[in-house]
Amino acid sequence: MADWIELKASDGHHLKAWQAQPEGKPKAALVVVQEIFGVNNHIRNVTERFAKEGYLAVAPAMFDRYERDFETGYDQDGIQRAMQVVPKIDFAKAIIDMEAARAHVAHAGKVGVVGFCFGGTCAWGAATRLKVDAASCYYGGQISRMANDKPHCPVIMHFGAKDTHIPLSSVEEIRKARPNVPIFVYDADHGFSCDERASYDKAAHELAWSRTLKFFAENLT
Repeated sequence: MADWIELKASDGHHLKAWQAQPEGKPKAALVVVQEIFGVNNHIRNVTERFAKEGYLAVAPAMFDRYERDFETGYDQDGIQRAMQVVPKIDFAKAIIDMEAARAHVAHAGKVGVVGFCFGGTCAWGAATRLKVDAASCYYGGQISRMANDKPHCPVIMHFGAKDTHIPLSSVEEIRKARPNVPIFVYDADHGFSCDERASYDKAAHELAWSRTLKFFAENLT
C-alpha cells in the first residue's frame, strides 16, 4: 500500500512524502531521496519497489520548501523547470527534511537512505550528518565537494563512466578521500538507473540495484 502523507520538520516546515508499506511487518526502513525532478512517477515506483522487498519506504518531497507539489518529467521542459528550483536549494534545510522522514519511519527499526542525482548527494549528507544506519548514493554530483566529511555508517556509491555531469576525476577524488567506501563505476551515463530517462541502462541498473539490496540486507536487517 502506498499513499501521500504529511511530515513536519524540526523548524516547523510541513512537507509531503510518498510512503509505501510492505506486506506484514517491515524488516527495516528506507528514506528514498528524489532527483531534481521531484517525487515523480519514477521515485514513487522506486519507493514501492523497496516496499516489495520488505522495507517501510518513504520519499520526502524535498522541493516543497520552494514549490509545493513540484513534479516533472525528463523532457527539456521538465529539465528547465527543475533547474529553476535548483539554485534555491538550501542543503542545510534538505538535511532537516530528511531527518523528518527518518524520524517518521524509525519505529520500523534500522533506517537506511538511498538517493539519486541530487538525492545521491543528499544521501551522503545524511550518512555524515544524521543517525542513519546505511546509505546508497547514486550519481551524486556534489559528493566530491563533501568527500572529507566522515560518514557515521556504511556507505556505497554508484557512478557512470559516461556521465558528463560527474567526471571520473571527481569520482577519484572521493576514492582518495574515502578509501573505505566501496565505489562502483558502471559503463553507463548519468541517470542510468531511471527507466524513464533516455540514459537508462538496464544492465547497469540491475547490477546497482542488486548491490544496493544486498548492502541494505547486510546493514539493516
